[in-house]
Amino acid sequence: MPFAAVTYRVKPGHEDEIAEIFQDFKRVDTPVLPGADGQAAGRLLGTAVFIKDDVMVRVIQYEGEFSAIAGHMARQQGVHTVEQRLAPFLAEQRDTTTPEGFRTYFRNATMRVLTQLSVDDRSAA
Repeated sequence: MPFAAVTYRVKPGHEDEIAEIFQDFKRVDTPVLPGADGQAAGRLLGTAVFIKDDVMVRVIQYEGEFSAIAGHMARQQGVHTVEQRLAPFLAEQRDTTTPEGFRTYFRNATMRVLTQLSVDDRSAA
């Protein structure tokens, strides 16, 4: 199952304040990712957020269509609450108030995958 990583540039020295924001995070209402046609296009399997100095990274484990993640996340109230609370700590402001703005940021901030390995990739020897 693939992973994606989304970067955030944050103001250094605010790691504890940012950690508090994510302690109150409201999970998505469903892990099912709807596609453009409204049918299931995948599932969110898990997320994790990491921070070090001025870089924060959200790691997403999913199955299905990666493009469906941004649209799904843009419709989640918990995500918008975090975005609003996070705004004062961002080094680079961005517009995530609209679905298209969220998709644009998500697309531009997603890191390039160099390798992904899992136990499922091991041959049965």
